[in-house]
Amino acid sequence: MRTFWPSLLLSVTLAASASQSMAGETRARQILDRFEHANHWRDHVMVAAHRAGSMQTGKRLYAENSLAAVEGSIAIGAEIVEVDIRRSKDGEFVVMHDSWLDRTTTCKGEVVKYTLAELESCRLVIEGTGAVTDETVSTLREMLLATRDKILINLDNKLEVGDLAGMVAVARDLGMADQVIVKENLWSQTRIATVKAAMEAVGSGFQFMPIIADDAVHDAGFVATVDHAFAPRAIELINWRAGAETLTETGGALFSTRMRAAAVRGDWHIWADTYAIVNKPGGFLAGGRGDELAVQASLPREAWGFWADRGATIIQTDEPKAAIGWLAANGFRVPYAGTGERVEPAATASIN
Repeated sequence: MRTFWPSLLLSVTLAASASQSMAGETRARQILDRFEHANHWRDHVMVAAHRAGSMQTGKRLYAENSLAAVEGSIAIGAEIVEVDIRRSKDGEFVVMHDSWLDRTTTCKGEVVKYTLAELESCRLVIEGTGAVTDETVSTLREMLLATRDKILINLDNKLEVGDLAGMVAVARDLGMADQVIVKENLWSQTRIATVKAAMEAVGSGFQFMPIIADDAVHDAGFVATVDHAFAPRAIELINWRAGAETLTETGGALFSTRMRAAAVRGDWHIWADTYAIVNKPGGFLAGGRGDELAVQASLPREAWGFWADRGATIIQTDEPKAAIGWLAANGFRVPYAGTGERVEPAATASIN
């Protein structure tokens, strides 16, 4: 008992000092701290805004992959924005999900057949309403500048794995490579070797996140090889509905107790996706327990709560505002320093 109170006092003093230090940091730095130390933040679920976060409460407020959507996601407190990267005809990295411009812009045809100057004449369109915005197709550099020091940015590479080097180089030039998360799908030993070689060529100073989907990987043990190869801070796990009419009851092999234990051992986040796939309505991701169930059916506990209960500490969603609101109201969010609220990371990791 003699050593208890001095130890407690020291812990409180260190926690207060850390909180004061964090309060002086940029928000992106605070988010990065939580991203890099998963086991300290098992009681907090981060939110990643899919395609920059264009939707709120079932309605498209912004054009997808737009600067306006990014600004909206920052304003509501999302930790990460996910954007898609392609190349123009003259080799510039641009932000666009589809290989064709028809769905999301006023232009027609393939992205790769337009020069950057030509793409700058293509105005972004809000899907669903058809409203034409004042924004044009953004470059990767413009998107990075919009996020710098405010939020982490996840680059979804729509090109070849070798193109990641060029994307990271743009971020390095802006002095913000540490705020960038790049990712690639992994499904076999051969693919692991290919991606590992590419990552070694790129170097360090950024975040690499593997993606593992249960349409190709059925054994949770595969993640041990992935963890050993990359030592990631997060792994994106995808549960496919695969046409089933009923909601998943377990989340499948990739959301097992064994996987949660592996995440704790490796000190990495389980990243779950709850957004719908374009041209595949009905929640084909998340085993049917996706954003539509949360918002249209008003059953957020059966969607976001389900994945949080199964160890997800990052949820990528088309509904970042609604997800943040529900997660915060139900004890799944810990406020950041500088908000006037207490910040207290979990003392120990949990796999419950």
